[in-house]
Amino acid sequence: MILTVLPVIPPDLRPLVPLDGGRFATSDLNDLYRRVINRNNRLKRLQELNAPEIIIRNEKRMLQEAVDVLFDNGRRGRAITGTNKRPLRSLSDMLKGKQGRFRQNLLGKRVDYSGRSVITVGPDLRLHQCGLPKKMGLELFKPFVYNRLLEKGYVTTVKSAKKMVERETAEVWDALDEVVREYPVMLNRAPTLHRLGMQAFEPVLIEGKAIRLHPLVCTAFNADFDGDQMAVHVPLSVEAQTECRVLMMSTNNILSPANGKPIIIPSQDIVLGIYYLTRAKNGVKGEGMIFADPGEVRCALDAGIIDLHARIKVRINSELKDTTVGRIVLSEIVPQEIDFDAINKLMNKKELANLIDHCYRLCGDKTTVLLADRLKDLGFKYATISGLSFAVGNMLIPENKKNIVLQAEKDVLKIQKQYMDGLITDGERYNKVIDIWAQSTEKIATEMVNGISTEEIAGADGKKRRVESFNPIYMMADSGARGSGQQLRQLAGMRGLMAKPSGEIIETPITANFREGLTVLQYFISTHGARKGLADTALKTANSGYLTRRLVDVAQDCIITERDCETVDGIYVSALMEGGEIIETAGERVLGRVTLQEIKDPFTNEIIVHANEVIDEALAEKIDRAGIEHINIRSVLSCRAKHGVCAMCYGRDLGHGHLVNIGEAVGIVAAQSIGEPGTQLTMRTFHIGGTAKFEEHSTLEARHDGIVKFVNLNAVRTRENDFVVMNRHGEVHVLDEQQRSRGKYTVPYGAHLKVEDDNKIKRGQLIAEWDPFSIPILAEVDGIIKFGDIIEGKTMQEQVDEVTGLSRKVIIEFKGGDLRPRVSIKDGKGKTAKIAGTNIAARYLLSIGINIVVSEGDEVR
Repeated sequence: MILTVLPVIPPDLRPLVPLDGGRFATSDLNDLYRRVINRNNRLKRLQELNAPEIIIRNEKRMLQEAVDVLFDNGRRGRAITGTNKRPLRSLSDMLKGKQGRFRQNLLGKRVDYSGRSVITVGPDLRLHQCGLPKKMGLELFKPFVYNRLLEKGYVTTVKSAKKMVERETAEVWDALDEVVREYPVMLNRAPTLHRLGMQAFEPVLIEGKAIRLHPLVCTAFNADFDGDQMAVHVPLSVEAQTECRVLMMSTNNILSPANGKPIIIPSQDIVLGIYYLTRAKNGVKGEGMIFADPGEVRCALDAGIIDLHARIKVRINSELKDTTVGRIVLSEIVPQEIDFDAINKLMNKKELANLIDHCYRLCGDKTTVLLADRLKDLGFKYATISGLSFAVGNMLIPENKKNIVLQAEKDVLKIQKQYMDGLITDGERYNKVIDIWAQSTEKIATEMVNGISTEEIAGADGKKRRVESFNPIYMMADSGARGSGQQLRQLAGMRGLMAKPSGEIIETPITANFREGLTVLQYFISTHGARKGLADTALKTANSGYLTRRLVDVAQDCIITERDCETVDGIYVSALMEGGEIIETAGERVLGRVTLQEIKDPFTNEIIVHANEVIDEALAEKIDRAGIEHINIRSVLSCRAKHGVCAMCYGRDLGHGHLVNIGEAVGIVAAQSIGEPGTQLTMRTFHIGGTAKFEEHSTLEARHDGIVKFVNLNAVRTRENDFVVMNRHGEVHVLDEQQRSRGKYTVPYGAHLKVEDDNKIKRGQLIAEWDPFSIPILAEVDGIIKFGDIIEGKTMQEQVDEVTGLSRKVIIEFKGGDLRPRVSIKDGKGKTAKIAGTNIAARYLLSIGINIVVSEGDEVR
């Protein structure tokens, strides 16, 4: 395989462009070809002159290098650079990477019948519509307009039609209107991270130059109106139009294909408006009135007899309900099939999402689309009426804040003193200081939320009562419209601890908040986090996009190929636990999957779900009620299909809520469902601005009422009458009356138990607490301390703290395998004591880094 002839690519692909001023800009390939030609000619001349062997060998090597560089610059040795220190683009560089021939020109092309523009909000659109600027529409649908003008006989030739369109006469706009009616167009926003980043709408022609987007599809596109742009594409063939209408129409994409929850849910202003509408207020006009039906309430409201927030009683479906006027207004737009109780509560973002989900399962997609649109109109209307705004006076700083900060400073001084006295190490001091500040920040945050969320009003009887407040900032956060507890805390509580870019926490917190303003030092500390957020966003988004690409590459041939592979294998699924807390119940995890065996109620033995049945919402609820922990389901991991996977092993198509169709590209959907939130998360880091989160648990609280049961737990009583855990992997279970386990809690070694075996406990009661920053070694018997193999300078070092000047015995790394540093407890006869009830000697081996706080000959209990 030796090349004797080099093919040269056509000149069009390596152009020479004349610049003004008589210079030329050339393609790098020309340079590379020129180098090969020069060296080849020189070699020919040297051979004709019979030059010495060494010169010819050198020239041959240089020719070889020139050819290598032409094919792949930088593969061998250093890359050859041009005049401006930039490596020259060789043939393989033209092909590879994002800017190469394949990805730039063959996979991604510029297409005709498309345009792009800035987007603005179109609050008056229906869900299946988008606003298209007239100018843009005319340009996109030009051939169709020509055709319509010819059909109607306004013109006789295409040329005259062209002239007419250029003049933009009235007939042209009429023709455009007819052409555009019910003709779907596709909108796309880059980056398209999942399939909902490209959806079809029916265009409505508008004045102006910006595309108008329906506010409810913003979540799917991840669009906002701060200057985002979107592209429009026109599907030409009948097949393409049908596909747009059936598969890509925004009204057919209500559920997210990643998790099956609705993605068309009200957000921001809409949520705020509906939250305001369904809030109750004490002591307003018309409170306590009783109405025969919702129609009467509407009349009374329009006549100004009752207030929007008044608590009233209304007869609904022959039942008298306690409700508010606003909730009756909301019930007017909700479909008949939905029970009034579903909306007879304070509607925040979560409740609205549940309402839409419930409506989709109950009434199907048409009704849901209508409901979503009506909610949008109602939300905008009442958000406007409410006139909620953001004022400095609404950020109430808790009166107690000063005292809490002072107390924390005192506690920190105490810890500092303990450190100076040598009672604790520097690491423990740091951890305890951080702990004190984290708890103080929490305390201030709690007080602030209590202060901002309630207000005192005088009732009709003149007594003062605390009621939920109408503080706009609190309402924005509480409704889920905008802002979080974390941000409220920084506005009116205290900013708290900040993290350095390396991730460690700076131990002086920012005690001020944004309402009071920061000092120069505080501002300087907080730049750390803010800057890290910006840098992370820029760097990690690329990594996340690359992950999506690799996932797609791996999973793209995973397609549903058959209905049932009839396998007998499956996997067991149980509830997701994190730190003893249930994040997702077993029922929620198997929702939409197919069972492998029938599921029976463990107490009544009745069959809840048959084998090979799809588990829907109702069945999942039954499973959770029966308290079933492990469920055997069909899984793609155990599917026996020859190619791809089968529908029964895959389960429900989350985007549409029914069993998946054959031919669905589930691999791509899976890759997008992992990649999309990944990219969102990296972009989100920069919004919080670097305040440190603190996740160190040092207590266990019961999450259920029940009876305590110790499982493989060994605890002893100390002199102070504390109950201390003396083994690892011990658990405390909480059982209900039927002896079913309601919760399991793993208790760490050295924890102080606050309950005893077979005690009854209430929800929220303390089970155990411990010091999260040090791992103790506790004496299990009484006796005298004896050291073994603890030799100063060899296995143990007396470390002197530079700050306090006190020394500690610390086990250090030692050479020689025969030394085992240990502490034994001797009884009165000088023998190693045995641990009570066992034959095990009270001897404790010490690992590297352990601090010894006893001395030889000390008496311990």
